[in-house]
Amino acid sequence: MSEEDVSNFRRGLLGWAARTLRPMPWKGEKNPYKIWLSEVILQQTRVEQGMPYYEKFVKAYPEVHALAGAPEDEVLKMWEGLGYYSRARNLLSAARHIAHERNGVFPDKYEDIRALKGVGDYTAAAIASFAFNLPYPVVDGNVYRVLSRYFALDAATDLSSSKKMFASLAGTLLDPEQPGAFNQAIMDFGALCCTPAQPDCGNCPLKQRCLALVKGSPADYPVRLKKTAKKDRFIQYLVVRRGDKTLVRKRAGRDIWYGLYEFPSIETDSAGELTETDIRVIFPGEVPEGLSLGEPSEFYRQTLTHREITAVFRELVVPENIGEEYFRDGIFSGCIETDLAGLKKNFAFPVVISGFLKKFV
Repeated sequence: MSEEDVSNFRRGLLGWAARTLRPMPWKGEKNPYKIWLSEVILQQTRVEQGMPYYEKFVKAYPEVHALAGAPEDEVLKMWEGLGYYSRARNLLSAARHIAHERNGVFPDKYEDIRALKGVGDYTAAAIASFAFNLPYPVVDGNVYRVLSRYFALDAATDLSSSKKMFASLAGTLLDPEQPGAFNQAIMDFGALCCTPAQPDCGNCPLKQRCLALVKGSPADYPVRLKKTAKKDRFIQYLVVRRGDKTLVRKRAGRDIWYGLYEFPSIETDSAGELTETDIRVIFPGEVPEGLSLGEPSEFYRQTLTHREITAVFRELVVPENIGEEYFRDGIFSGCIETDLAGLKKNFAFPVVISGFLKKFV
């Protein structure tokens, strides 16, 4: 690629950006803390969905010490609805590292930014270029799409070898004099003009040299490998009602919902009726008289990276004469009693449970 080709690409892209508005609350921000916060929120999240969360976090935690001092349960509750909660836990861990190990000073070198927990190549490049004007290219889904179409690249974007090639190409095109402006421009361009479906090729400033357009096949790019089929997972939740109280527990282990709360539950082979085996798992001993197990709710679904979750909720009404000791073992182990009215306010739940609670409470 000649210097003239690179110059034409930069000029066309930056000229388009100068004429195009895409207002976002973090755009033009130079505070590395706020840039980092926005970039972590936007990992695997649409801008429209992430924007109110960014504003909520900035208001609650205006600087890194405020975030570092927040309890994990509080941060997870603030994050509720965004999914991929490891991002929130990593955010809190990194904030505490910056506050306690770096005296609250955000790192200003790419390698040190990249070393923060939960920060990958893309996020580090975004922070480095936007906050410190360092020449590191961002490579996200928008950039993959723009480059693969412009150069008609057949390399699958989800292969590690291809990712290195795209990163190298993005680095060649990056404007070293204004890396932040260039990175923002190429991402905005992918989001507004070179879109996944029905790209606006007629108004594209790069159309004369776009090889995918020359071939008449922009929709064929980027190339991806066949996705792995998602596995179904079925969960039956019991919403215990004992007067105005219910039971919840904090998930242990290290799965995607680690640290969030849930109702006592069992996993089943389908989302249908409970089998006799399922009943014996819930009630392994003698069942106290007076318990009432309600009918199943409608299905609530959540799509994860490799799983399709289908959840069903049933009320388990417990007379107040049945003691708390009955709910200490089995699927009730680790549960705490809480007011029904405080469920949505005080606990962070997975999306599939939050959806149910919107109708239940």
